[in-house]
Amino acid sequence: MGRVSAPTPFGVRKYLPMQDGATATFDLFEPQGDHQTGDDITMVICPGIGNHSEKHYIRTFVDHSQKQGYRCAVLNHLGALPNIELTSPRMFTYGCTWEFAAMVGYIRKAFAQTMLVVVGFSLGGNIVCKFLGESQANQEKVICCISICQGYSALRAQETFLQWDQCRRIYNFLMADNMKKIILSHRRSLFGSNSTKIEEADLSKLYTATSIMQIDDNIMRKFHGHDSLKEYYEKESCVQYIYNVNVPLLLVNSSDDPLVHPSLLTIPRTLAEKKQNVIFALTQHGGHLGFFEGAVLFPQPLTWMDKVIVSYANSICQWEKNKPVCQRTQRGRQLHSCHPQTLGKT
Repeated sequence: MGRVSAPTPFGVRKYLPMQDGATATFDLFEPQGDHQTGDDITMVICPGIGNHSEKHYIRTFVDHSQKQGYRCAVLNHLGALPNIELTSPRMFTYGCTWEFAAMVGYIRKAFAQTMLVVVGFSLGGNIVCKFLGESQANQEKVICCISICQGYSALRAQETFLQWDQCRRIYNFLMADNMKKIILSHRRSLFGSNSTKIEEADLSKLYTATSIMQIDDNIMRKFHGHDSLKEYYEKESCVQYIYNVNVPLLLVNSSDDPLVHPSLLTIPRTLAEKKQNVIFALTQHGGHLGFFEGAVLFPQPLTWMDKVIVSYANSICQWEKNKPVCQRTQRGRQLHSCHPQTLGKT
């Protein structure tokens, strides 16, 4: 309800053909002023499950970032936009980084001097952390990464998703219902004659599914040929890649998140204890991508979440700008291994 008066930033939609015939799309928003460092900096943003650049929380965040001097590139998850047809029998999955990598590659080519701030919301947090950890080359020209309300391990999360505390089972059902609608809107592309991985029998199982796990088992894992749900969750979760991320990394979660069980938070807490570049911030309240401020029924569209991401990014950009020259020799490539000592961990 707090997003009823969300701004509408103006952007340009880009189309990127993929090797398997799919077409990735993202929206590009230019900054509305200079960044405080005077540098060219682009935020590459990955939304939550089934989301895209037209969602209110993305629009609000982009508008705030533009005003702070950031260019923004927002990935539209494959199949999520209602007016964009799929061009291959595949849609987004929990941890596929192909489309995000294509968007980042485009930004690096189109804006050769730009530095990158990587931002992921919920499922998008899993994707961006996995992307950075898959290869050191993916971390080149990346100033920092911010992940908000992700679950880190889908395999461990599935054990909690059918529980009733904090209405987790209801949220699971609602998310599954939304996924059904997205999949069925692309029924011709996903279940047509060109599809070799998804069969009509899977469609009947989709109709009766009441949880995300059932949809993942019958539909989503097959896009990339995983033999089992366990294999799919293991290979698509960022938990086995996130230790390879060496750029400054902010992980934000809320204690009352109905989708991320407290048991999953041992992953970011342990990571922050072991790695100097990681800050784990855990708030008492905030829900899942909520963090509203102001009145109860109609809080302010701009949330604490939006402001803390930009504030952290500004601090790291300024810190990078002020580093001694000897430590900035690799700035155009990969960031130096030192990290800000003044930032504490929570």
